[in-house]
Amino acid sequence: MAYTRLYCCNEADILDVSVNKYPLFPLSAHILPGGRMSLRIFEPRYTRMIKEACANDSGFVICMLNAQGDKDQNQHIHPVGTFCKVVDFDVLEDGLLGIKVDGLHLVAIDNVETEQDGLRVGHCSNFGAWQCTEACISSPLIVSRLQEIFERYPELNELYTNPRFNDPTWVVHRWLELVPVSAEYKQELLSNQDCHAAINFLNDLIE
Repeated sequence: MAYTRLYCCNEADILDVSVNKYPLFPLSAHILPGGRMSLRIFEPRYTRMIKEACANDSGFVICMLNAQGDKDQNQHIHPVGTFCKVVDFDVLEDGLLGIKVDGLHLVAIDNVETEQDGLRVGHCSNFGAWQCTEACISSPLIVSRLQEIFERYPELNELYTNPRFNDPTWVVHRWLELVPVSAEYKQELLSNQDCHAAINFLNDLIE
């Protein structure tokens, strides 16, 4: 199922429309716009992807896995992903490549293809961004409980130099990365025109 949005995201977040395809990185862990993630890269196809992204000052799309999809038909990738860029990298003690990536904005993915080394690429288009305001968050617990989680898990807190707890969209996106619900349900929430359904879900979860 493909999702579309009819409104525009910020001009700074627009994909380079001259690029037809972007590399896809399916993961069981999730990243959304404003998020940051540390990754260990060990498969040759993804090492190539990272090297090319860094060399070309480009990015790639981290996708949610569809456990029910046929991998041979490239149906194991959900249609809403996050366009990301590498912000730091290092060679780890075990010799693997360690990177940190920032999630920039959501994209809609279609026409997935498999390259010779197994790397998936897909046509990506801008998916838009929620216009979420402070008035949307009816319960202050949504913010305070997220702050508690950051304090409890230093490895999460250390990823962010300036966590934006005063930004409602940033707060909701961090919750959706963390909560243990299915990728299918997260895709459903992200496909809505606004953040109200996600906030209602979080209110029920937290309270």
